[in-house]
Amino acid sequence: MESRILQLISALRASGVRVSLAESAEAFSAVDLMGIQDKEQFRLSLRATLIKDLKDIPVFDKLFPLFFGTGQPPMMGGNPSDDMTPEEAQQLADALRQFAQNLRQRMERLMNGEQLSRAELEALGQMVGLNQVDDLRYQNWMAQRMMRALAFPEVREAMKELMEELQRMGMSRDRVEQMRNMIQQNMDGMREQIEQFAGERIAENMSEKPPGERMDNLMNRPFNALSDADKKALQNEVKRLAAMLRTRIALRQKRAKSGGLDPKATIRTNLKYHGVPMEIKHKDRVRKPKIVVICDISTSMRFCSELMLSFLFALQGQVRKTHAFAFIDHLESISEDFSGSNADEAIQSVLWRMPSGSYNTDLGWSLNDFQNEYMDTLNSGTTLIIVGDGRNNYYDPRLDIFSTMTRRAARTIWLNPEPPALWHGDSDMPKYAPMCNNVLKVSNLRELADAVDTLLAG
Repeated sequence: MESRILQLISALRASGVRVSLAESAEAFSAVDLMGIQDKEQFRLSLRATLIKDLKDIPVFDKLFPLFFGTGQPPMMGGNPSDDMTPEEAQQLADALRQFAQNLRQRMERLMNGEQLSRAELEALGQMVGLNQVDDLRYQNWMAQRMMRALAFPEVREAMKELMEELQRMGMSRDRVEQMRNMIQQNMDGMREQIEQFAGERIAENMSEKPPGERMDNLMNRPFNALSDADKKALQNEVKRLAAMLRTRIALRQKRAKSGGLDPKATIRTNLKYHGVPMEIKHKDRVRKPKIVVICDISTSMRFCSELMLSFLFALQGQVRKTHAFAFIDHLESISEDFSGSNADEAIQSVLWRMPSGSYNTDLGWSLNDFQNEYMDTLNSGTTLIIVGDGRNNYYDPRLDIFSTMTRRAARTIWLNPEPPALWHGDSDMPKYAPMCNNVLKVSNLRELADAVDTLLAG
């Protein structure tokens, strides 16, 4: 119990609530005096001793149940097949066979009212980057990512199809409606379970965050879980990281400069010594890469692509030539924007010209634009980089064009913030990925910096 109280205090401080050592001591004294048997009394004791400003009460009320529980576990509706007749049970089994095995297993689990285990929640959280988030504003967003990883939207649609199929098979309307209500209750219960877990884990992350390590934490935080202030801090950090990468890449190129013996250069150099090989010349093995980068700047990818362009601008000296393109529902060349000396101005010019909006991402159409106007930028010396999540809103992905592009380029690298476990629904990554030389996950600044270093390493 003492450790949980200390975690609560740390989380309060991380949320901007000032809690002194004296107030912390008062909290422990109050708990010793009042006890913990009456949960409401326990809560009020902590609030009275730790909170001195009315504006901080909502923060406390938000954090307290995440460390000490709500006392109300998610309600599940049970198993709708418990009181089915043999005929109805057979109808249900027959209707479920039309779905893929993985989807069918998830549907059956929901119908049985089976909650997720702690291990499953931990695995889901790890998959979506929950362990790196320390701001409760992103609780719902992280919960949505976890549900997406479970294919929750697809399961919901499949459940609708299942109900329709059961009605077509002759199951009574009352029975179908009863089943629908119970399944909906189970889905609500699972969503609540996931939201509770996300909140608990974020609160724990807040309490464990070491003082003075904010930037390190920000570098590991998912792009979509960043506040405006966080983004500004990371934009400044990119400049520092780029300087480090420039030094590292330059050193790597210097070490690799001496290739195999160059006989012609050696003979020419040693003519002044009457042919005696006093100076040995080697071939230059360093070939700076030529890059074609295509960035998705739709709402979900905008900041990641912005940082990628910042890196490339800062590292221009380490590449032979960069052709840069941006797309949402169409493709535009942005190379001219980066011909000046100010990266920030260049990026803002692009973002102003191509604002995010309600229109849908259409990578397939953008690839068509590339084929019609810019295919000649690709050749056997080019590294093709795609920065995007591969979500195409069910439009034609134009795999034929992408295949041609990858064949023309020396190598194709895809930078994607989503792990393979999230490649479902409107994601076309399972189709694009086999045509790439590599797919690198770049869900945060640290991963993006590592990816850029890998790209320029050749």
